[in-house]
Amino acid sequence: MDMSVFSLLAIDGMTNGAVYALLAMTIVLVFAVTRVLFIAQGEFVVFGALTLAELSSGKLPSAVSLLSVLLAAAVMQEVVGAARHRTSLAATLKSLSRLAMPPLAAIFLTWAAMKAQPPLWANAILTLVLVTPMGPLLYRVVYRSLASSSVLTLLIVSVGVHFSLVGLGLVFYGPEGYRTPAFADGTLEIFGVPVSMQAALVVAIAVLLISVLSWLFAFTFRGMALRATAVNSLGARIVGLSTERAGETSFALAAAIGALSGLLMGSTTTLYYDTGFLIGLKGFIAAVFAGLASFPGAMAGAMAVGLIESFGSFWSSAFKESIVFGAVIPILLWRSVLHGTSEEH
Repeated sequence: MDMSVFSLLAIDGMTNGAVYALLAMTIVLVFAVTRVLFIAQGEFVVFGALTLAELSSGKLPSAVSLLSVLLAAAVMQEVVGAARHRTSLAATLKSLSRLAMPPLAAIFLTWAAMKAQPPLWANAILTLVLVTPMGPLLYRVVYRSLASSSVLTLLIVSVGVHFSLVGLGLVFYGPEGYRTPAFADGTLEIFGVPVSMQAALVVAIAVLLISVLSWLFAFTFRGMALRATAVNSLGARIVGLSTERAGETSFALAAAIGALSGLLMGSTTTLYYDTGFLIGLKGFIAAVFAGLASFPGAMAGAMAVGLIESFGSFWSSAFKESIVFGAVIPILLWRSVLHGTSEEH
């Protein structure tokens, strides 16, 4: 291996690592706030990429139908819950309007924009608008009533959610694979190494988004509420913070960042309805590097996963996935020795 090949593999690994860093951060965020090990994070990546592909081909995206199904399930659950607890009609209508407004607005906006054949960047925004409400709806339908359950119970439920979303992806998007158009064409040279503009854009957006999230958690009320809930949910409730709202916010961020990751990855590889598991699993391995507790650790782990994958594919492309997933074994052994038999580790 000469220096030019080494440089190309390193850039490819850092590009993939930037996307895995976003996924790892969302997995850490969701786990810290809700204690849910969200295995289905990769499905939002697939939904984002496939939705952009359908919008770019002029089709009404299947995400509209998927979002409608989730909304119908959430509304039905809300109505049954209101009837069981004998909630007043005014309170029920207020709750339903808060629940339904974002998804309905996203569906109407998409339907109206389709007539104008929007450009690629507008389709990317529509994709984020459509996929982001899926996160809070999923939290309300599945996880809100299980907030006090153990980590193991939530993990088992997450496995079920993953398989359910994969099945819904097959029903609504079909078995065909899709690639999305690149947001930037051409190449540039960095220290004599050619780098595609799309790869540079992926890294730049990942760095920008991580900076925005850091600012959000440090200087905004909603971000500090998320941090407070992550540190001590009981204490957060005592001081008047809504842990349910924190859970919905963390899932909204997970869906939005997952969809954005899909937009960034969609032009570099063909994505199918069921490829989200492998992508999400790599983000999970990066999060495990950080013990599901540290954003900087998750970013470092994601870069390590990206580089291992890139160099592993060079030495043995047939075993690159095994090499990446095998890297988690010594990390888990080390953490089990360090933290004993604590359930969350």
